[in-house]
Amino acid sequence: MSTRREPWELVSLAELLALAAQMEQEAIDGYLDLSRRMESLQRPDLARVFDALVVEEQSHLSKVDAWRGGAGVSRIQAPESPKEVFEDEGVGIVAPDLVSAYRAFSIAVRNEERAFVFWTYVSAHADTDEIQEAAERMAREELGHVATLRRERRLAFHSERDLNIAVTLDVLPDLERKLAHLLDTLAASDAGTGKEILLRNFARQSESRVASLIETPVTALAVAAITPRSALESPLALSELLVDCYLDLGSQAKQDSDASRGRAFAADLIHCLAVLGDRQTGRS
Repeated sequence: MSTRREPWELVSLAELLALAAQMEQEAIDGYLDLSRRMESLQRPDLARVFDALVVEEQSHLSKVDAWRGGAGVSRIQAPESPKEVFEDEGVGIVAPDLVSAYRAFSIAVRNEERAFVFWTYVSAHADTDEIQEAAERMAREELGHVATLRRERRLAFHSERDLNIAVTLDVLPDLERKLAHLLDTLAASDAGTGKEILLRNFARQSESRVASLIETPVTALAVAAITPRSALESPLALSELLVDCYLDLGSQAKQDSDASRGRAFAADLIHCLAVLGDRQTGRS
């Protein structure tokens, strides 16, 4: 009988930190490869973007190593990595003219989001409090990385796009209603599949967030997300936009309760993004 474990079924802190370090190293190696390719294709501007991502991932790896040293955890061989946490999404093979700084940061954002989803799975399947707490810490770290890279992506967006619109926090309920409708429409096209159930559950989560925002409006600084109008018609793009808004709320809200809501809403939507991304690329 096979005793092969799922990647998220970790049995010790040493295993967890070994896997975390391996995942960060895989990201470093992936961005280094992309940087070299952009240099070879005479795109030093994009090589610099991927070099910056290498530095960011090296910082993450240093934190894991420092944690391991501080906890007195021995270095062991990492268990099998989860598949497709790091992806270059075709940038390694497409023509360089099809790549932009915005796209590069978008790839990095999605990689960090997948890592966040993975660590939440580790936490959910943990057999000990130590593993659960460590996985939750890793998930929080990844959520912080998501916020950092989304800010960089936003800067790239500003420099690359002229036709933008500002979406302020007071329209969040309307955006959530729009997202619920788009998710239900997608679910109907996936009728009878496992995706239908997931999509309808995410639509209900959107409606729940609407109720929360209406019952207790947020009191936050004047934060706005910049997005093309077409994003409001795409469930994937709209979910991305809402994550941006909620991460802004989580970092800038005047009330701790609003900040907590913002982070919780962003976390829920990142799970939704993982499913929408899989659906778009045809993964089951």
